[in-house]
Amino acid sequence: MTTVYFVRHCEADNSVRDGRIRPLTEKGTRDTAFVMQFLKDKSIDAMVSSPFKRAIDTIAPFAESVGLEIELVEDFRERKSDSDWIRDEDFYPFMQRQWADYSYSLSDGESLGTVQKRNIAALNDAITQHADKRILIGTHGTALSTIVNFYEPTYGFDDFMAMVNIMPWIVKMEFDGTACRSIEKIDLFAL
Repeated sequence: MTTVYFVRHCEADNSVRDGRIRPLTEKGTRDTAFVMQFLKDKSIDAMVSSPFKRAIDTIAPFAESVGLEIELVEDFRERKSDSDWIRDEDFYPFMQRQWADYSYSLSDGESLGTVQKRNIAALNDAITQHADKRILIGTHGTALSTIVNFYEPTYGFDDFMAMVNIMPWIVKMEFDGTACRSIEKIDLFAL
């Protein structure tokens, strides 16, 4: 059995438009302590992350504390919405439309179907590479939600919106080979 802990990044500074270099806020940096506390007794064997700064910075303190390297995997990156910034007032209808139509995207953005396909491929690679181990994956809200939806098709827009402001958010999955056997969603602030 392979256990995967997905860690959605802590609160990010959305005033930085470039998603690849967007840092954590001061609160987000403080909240990495919740991640460390939760993971301290999980006996993590390997760490993989999106190459985006906020995902790396969320799990880096834990990696340092246990002496593990973080392998960066480009395909775990967050969804590209569009070259233009989506205004806050446009976010809800945009996401609602994407969840209703997994092929919908803006001019040069990615559909949820595209995001799901590349994240599942990256996950299968990680599971194969670290079979029967405990893996930590640093990730993002939309990317992680498409992974959950792949294994739990009833997970949809309302579920996504219920977690959109939970940062960090952890999902534990157990796999027999690449077959998902269980999913547990964990709100660290509710523990």
